[in-house]
Amino acid sequence: MEKNPYNLTFGKEPIQVISRAGQMIEITEAFRGEPASQQIFMITGVRGSGKTVFMTEAAKELSQSDEWVVVELNSSGDLLQDLAASLASENTLARIFQNASINLSLFGIGLEVKESVPISNIQVALSKMLASLKKHGKKALICIDEAIPSDNMKTFAGAFQILIRQDLPVYLLMTGLYENINNLQNEKNLTFLYRAPKIELKPLNIRNIAENYRNNFRIDTEDATEMAALTKGYPFAFQVLGYFTWKNKGDHRKALPEFRQYLEDYVYEKIWSEMSEIDRRLAYGAAKAENGRAKEIKALMEISDDEYSVYRDRLIKRGILDGSKRGYIRFTLPLFDEYVVFTYDIDKAN
Repeated sequence: MEKNPYNLTFGKEPIQVISRAGQMIEITEAFRGEPASQQIFMITGVRGSGKTVFMTEAAKELSQSDEWVVVELNSSGDLLQDLAASLASENTLARIFQNASINLSLFGIGLEVKESVPISNIQVALSKMLASLKKHGKKALICIDEAIPSDNMKTFAGAFQILIRQDLPVYLLMTGLYENINNLQNEKNLTFLYRAPKIELKPLNIRNIAENYRNNFRIDTEDATEMAALTKGYPFAFQVLGYFTWKNKGDHRKALPEFRQYLEDYVYEKIWSEMSEIDRRLAYGAAKAENGRAKEIKALMEISDDEYSVYRDRLIKRGILDGSKRGYIRFTLPLFDEYVVFTYDIDKAN
């Protein structure tokens, strides 16, 4: 039996990927420019929107050239120290730093240069390391997944701003939920992040999803289109429906109960837990109102136009609602309306 080509693991690059060619080109062309038109992009989207996969693809695309050095950092760690350690751990780069007499022994990194005074400031160390890379025609791409507004992250962002001002070849791709990215951007000492371009991951192209399903399951266009519509273009749903349809020998209708349960257990429960009571009320109103009519939602919630606009915009920015049609809102996540109604009624009953 052939191996299932779809993947349920968050963050792992799947075999089946629907391209976001336009946004990929935006990042790679900006970074490759001489001079670069941007040195940072922030990638946002709802859980399961493919932020990590997209960042991984961008890093892989750039790393095809020997001039790029890719470093992945954990947002909860000491980012500056981890960056220096990662750069120094590469044999080729370590030789460059040794030849430049960069002594990092005080940081426990192990790069010691005899007759060279150890550097005691990590910011100074990174400046010297990146200046050495620049002389050798190399660029450092830093990837940070699921950034959070922690003290470590704020310290790193401040240091990164200085490295950019020093005209050093350092670039940053950072993913995060809307609220986390927004909190970082609003830090008073990190105004450069506020101006940093954001890549907001929207739903995937439905026709491309249908074509993928049609080819993999060898089904007709009508069934493939029906499958694609069920996902609403939500990347995680694309993987989940494909996975369970494969498991059910190509019958997507038999796969629907598992499809629904997996989305609820692994994504929707978490999204719901992060929503405020007001967010939940608006979501409930949107799910109950006919076709998501704003007028009916406001009546159900008994709120003013101004209040409705504030709550609606917040869920739109978080990627949960789509407000592109005037006077209406709809959920971007498949079957989320049914989950909202059931969960809200259960919570209310308890």
